[in-house]
Amino acid sequence: MVFLNHGSFGSCPCWVLEQQRAIADRLEREPIRFIVEDLEAMLDRARTKLARFVNADPRGVVFVTNATAGVNAVVRSLAFRPGDELLTSNHEYNACNNALRFAAERSGAKVVSVDLPFPVPSVDAVANAILGAVTPRTRLALISHVTSPTGLVLPVERLVAELNRRGVESLVDGAHAPGMFPLDIRSINPTYYTGNCHKWLCSPKGAGFLYVREDRRADVRPCVISHGANSPRTDRSRYWLEFDYAGTTDFSAWLSVPLAIEYMDSLHPRGWTGVFEHNRSLALRGRELLCRELGAEPGAPAEMIGALASVETPARPASAPVPATRYHDPLQDRLIARRVQAPLYPFSGPRPGSPALPDRPRRLLRIACQMYNSIEQIAFLARVVKEELATERAGA
Repeated sequence: MVFLNHGSFGSCPCWVLEQQRAIADRLEREPIRFIVEDLEAMLDRARTKLARFVNADPRGVVFVTNATAGVNAVVRSLAFRPGDELLTSNHEYNACNNALRFAAERSGAKVVSVDLPFPVPSVDAVANAILGAVTPRTRLALISHVTSPTGLVLPVERLVAELNRRGVESLVDGAHAPGMFPLDIRSINPTYYTGNCHKWLCSPKGAGFLYVREDRRADVRPCVISHGANSPRTDRSRYWLEFDYAGTTDFSAWLSVPLAIEYMDSLHPRGWTGVFEHNRSLALRGRELLCRELGAEPGAPAEMIGALASVETPARPASAPVPATRYHDPLQDRLIARRVQAPLYPFSGPRPGSPALPDRPRRLLRIACQMYNSIEQIAFLARVVKEELATERAGA
């Protein structure tokens, strides 16, 4: 399989999985000692390593299973009122927008979604559109650090600074950010930041984190309330006590995060800096190749590209049958049948200067570039897509 979809679920290196297995075996050999006596110190070491990697105050960092869980923990901890506005965009991850809608339905608040175009003409266009939707009623702004369907790196530091100035809380969905480029949460200074470790850090599945700024930590609770809620202990914050242990589970994915950080650092002579540069360079080269072969235009300035890139493919012909599929588009099945994995996303957002087609959403083809990928794989993808599009047009 030519795998150009690392961005969806990552892929954990065999060596890291072996170390995770050793941690899980240790848990099973003597679970009482592991959970009661050893776990807290092990979590603290893993938390400190991760906090150093993303440059965050470790006191504000807790592990969660994934970024969606982090978004839910924040949104479901906050008390919204009728008339409050929850700001998001059409480039945000569907699962996280669903969490906003759920909270709004329960409280009478309103979700306001900004229609960002694609292609995006400039960083300023994105910043102005999002900030232009902020009103005195805006309570929370959910912002992707890297958008999932369109693969754009948004100017979160600039956006958060202005939101802070206006007294609006920010929740940064950093699902793709850790391990895609240098991350500096202290500099961004969001109210809340959540990210995945299983994507670009290449940890095992089930490892993500949530950071909460000091002034809001007492208000954010995990979605599962457990023993920490009424713990008499004073040696640890309730924030840690509640999130670190929400019942019996397999903690090995969280404890393997430092191992994944170390392993990925070993893959390039210049460590993580080299990994960042390699993946971004390949994404830009791959985007250029796809645009040339598919007759598409770049979706954004190069400064907004990390290790993901999306290009538009021709819309599905109106007469084309739509067979049942587990994917967004039957074209996805045909790519997989030809042993290439790259996602196609329906996108109903506007194109600058022209309206969207509601009956036929635009199709975005996304590539994700990790150390195991090559430009030859992207060239193969381009050839297969061109051939399948020709077949689709012919009605075969």
